[in-house]
Amino acid sequence: MTLHFPLLILVLIAYNLLVFLTGVSLDGEIFSMTMVSGAQWSFKVSDVLLLFALILLFFEILKATRTGAGAVLDHLLSTAVFIIALVEFILVAQAATTTFFLIMVITLLDVIAGFSVSITAARRDFSVGPPGGYQ
Repeated sequence: MTLHFPLLILVLIAYNLLVFLTGVSLDGEIFSMTMVSGAQWSFKVSDVLLLFALILLFFEILKATRTGAGAVLDHLLSTAVFIIALVEFILVAQAATTTFFLIMVITLLDVIAGFSVSITAARRDFSVGPPGGYQ
Protein backbone atom coordinates (compact mmCIF):
# COMPACT_ATOMS: atom_id res chain seq x y z
CA MET A 1 0.00 0.00 0.00
CA THR A 2 2.93 2.36 0.54
CA LEU A 3 3.59 2.33 -3.20
CA HIS A 4 0.16 3.85 -3.72
CA PHE A 5 0.54 6.54 -1.07
CA PRO A 6 -0.13 9.96 -2.67
CA LEU A 7 3.04 11.91 -1.85
CA LEU A 8 1.52 15.35 -2.41
CA ILE A 9 -0.73 14.86 0.62
CA LEU A 10 2.47 15.47 2.62
CA VAL A 11 2.59 19.06 1.34
CA LEU A 12 -1.04 19.64 2.33
CA ILE A 13 -0.33 18.21 5.77
CA ALA A 14 2.80 20.37 6.13
CA TYR A 15 0.89 23.50 5.07
CA ASN A 16 -1.92 22.79 7.54
CA LEU A 17 0.51 22.03 10.37
CA LEU A 18 2.42 25.25 9.75
CA VAL A 19 -0.66 27.43 9.46
CA PHE A 20 -2.95 25.92 12.10
CA LEU A 21 -0.66 24.41 14.74
CA THR A 22 2.59 26.35 14.74
CA GLY A 23 1.39 29.75 13.60
CA VAL A 24 4.54 30.18 11.51
CA SER A 25 4.16 32.94 8.95
CA LEU A 26 4.49 31.72 5.38
CA ASP A 27 6.19 35.03 4.62
CA GLY A 28 8.85 34.34 7.25
CA GLU A 29 12.30 34.61 5.77
CA ILE A 30 14.55 31.57 6.15
CA PHE A 31 17.61 33.19 4.61
CA SER A 32 18.53 35.92 2.19
CA MET A 33 21.47 36.43 -0.07
CA THR A 34 22.88 39.27 -2.12
CA MET A 35 23.28 38.19 -5.72
CA VAL A 36 26.14 39.22 -8.01
CA SER A 37 23.73 41.66 -9.69
CA GLY A 38 23.25 43.40 -6.35
CA ALA A 39 19.65 42.19 -5.98
CA GLN A 40 18.57 40.76 -2.65
CA TRP A 41 17.12 37.23 -2.91
CA SER A 42 15.19 35.88 0.05
CA PHE A 43 13.97 32.34 0.62
CA LYS A 44 10.73 32.13 2.60
CA VAL A 45 8.75 29.39 4.32
CA SER A 46 6.24 29.43 1.46
CA ASP A 47 9.10 28.84 -0.99
CA VAL A 48 10.13 25.72 0.93
CA LEU A 49 6.58 24.34 0.67
CA LEU A 50 6.48 24.98 -3.07
CA LEU A 51 9.92 23.44 -3.59
CA PHE A 52 8.82 20.40 -1.56
CA ALA A 53 5.67 20.11 -3.69
CA LEU A 54 7.63 20.28 -6.94
CA ILE A 55 10.07 17.59 -5.79
CA LEU A 56 7.18 15.33 -4.79
CA LEU A 57 5.46 16.02 -8.12
CA PHE A 58 8.55 14.65 -9.86
CA PHE A 59 8.29 11.41 -7.88
CA GLU A 60 4.54 11.21 -8.52
CA ILE A 61 5.18 11.45 -12.26
CA LEU A 62 7.77 8.69 -11.97
CA LYS A 63 5.18 6.56 -10.17
CA ALA A 64 2.74 7.19 -13.02
CA THR A 65 5.05 5.39 -15.46
CA ARG A 66 4.22 2.07 -13.81
CA THR A 67 1.53 0.07 -15.52
CA GLY A 68 -0.78 -2.42 -13.90
CA ALA A 69 -3.80 -2.61 -11.67
CA GLY A 70 -2.22 -0.35 -9.04
CA ALA A 71 -2.03 2.56 -11.48
CA VAL A 72 -5.78 3.06 -11.22
CA LEU A 73 -5.54 3.31 -7.43
CA ASP A 74 -2.71 5.85 -7.78
CA HIS A 75 -4.87 8.00 -10.07
CA LEU A 76 -7.85 7.79 -7.73
CA LEU A 77 -5.76 8.82 -4.72
CA SER A 78 -4.13 11.68 -6.63
CA THR A 79 -7.57 12.88 -7.69
CA ALA A 80 -8.75 12.69 -4.08
CA VAL A 81 -5.78 14.81 -2.95
CA PHE A 82 -6.65 17.42 -5.59
CA ILE A 83 -10.30 17.46 -4.50
CA ILE A 84 -9.28 17.87 -0.86
CA ALA A 85 -7.00 20.77 -1.81
CA LEU A 86 -9.70 22.39 -3.94
CA VAL A 87 -12.31 22.14 -1.19
CA GLU A 88 -9.87 23.48 1.39
CA PHE A 89 -8.90 26.38 -0.90
CA ILE A 90 -12.56 27.32 -1.40
CA LEU A 91 -13.81 26.81 2.16
CA VAL A 92 -10.93 27.52 4.56
CA ALA A 93 -9.86 31.14 5.00
CA GLN A 94 -6.25 30.24 5.94
CA ALA A 95 -5.90 28.34 2.65
CA ALA A 96 -6.90 31.31 0.52
CA THR A 97 -3.28 32.20 -0.24
CA THR A 98 -1.22 32.20 -3.39
CA THR A 99 1.04 29.54 -1.90
CA PHE A 100 -1.87 27.18 -1.28
CA PHE A 101 -3.32 27.96 -4.71
CA LEU A 102 -0.01 26.95 -6.33
CA ILE A 103 0.10 23.77 -4.24
CA MET A 104 -3.43 23.01 -5.43
CA VAL A 105 -2.38 23.58 -9.05
CA ILE A 106 0.56 21.22 -8.52
CA THR A 107 -1.88 18.54 -7.29
CA LEU A 108 -3.98 19.15 -10.41
CA LEU A 109 -0.87 18.78 -12.58
CA ASP A 110 -0.20 15.49 -10.79
CA VAL A 111 -3.65 14.22 -11.79
CA ILE A 112 -3.32 15.39 -15.41
CA ALA A 113 0.27 14.18 -15.80
CA GLY A 114 -0.54 10.85 -14.17
CA PHE A 115 -3.34 10.11 -16.58
CA SER A 116 -1.35 11.38 -19.57
CA VAL A 117 1.75 9.35 -18.75
CA SER A 118 -0.32 6.22 -18.06
CA ILE A 119 -2.19 6.53 -21.34
CA THR A 120 1.07 7.02 -23.25
CA ALA A 121 2.67 4.05 -21.49
CA ALA A 122 -0.40 1.90 -22.17
CA ARG A 123 -0.30 2.79 -25.87
CA ARG A 124 3.32 1.72 -26.00
CA ASP A 125 2.50 -1.59 -24.31
CA PHE A 126 -0.41 -2.27 -26.63
CA SER A 127 0.41 -2.42 -30.31
CA VAL A 128 -2.22 -2.77 -33.00
CA GLY A 129 -1.60 -4.51 -36.27
CA PRO A 130 0.65 -7.22 -37.59
CA PRO A 131 4.18 -7.59 -36.26
CA GLY A 132 6.43 -5.16 -38.03
CA GLY A 133 3.65 -2.71 -38.84
CA TYR A 134 1.35 -2.32 -41.81
CA GLN A 135 2.67 -3.14 -45.26
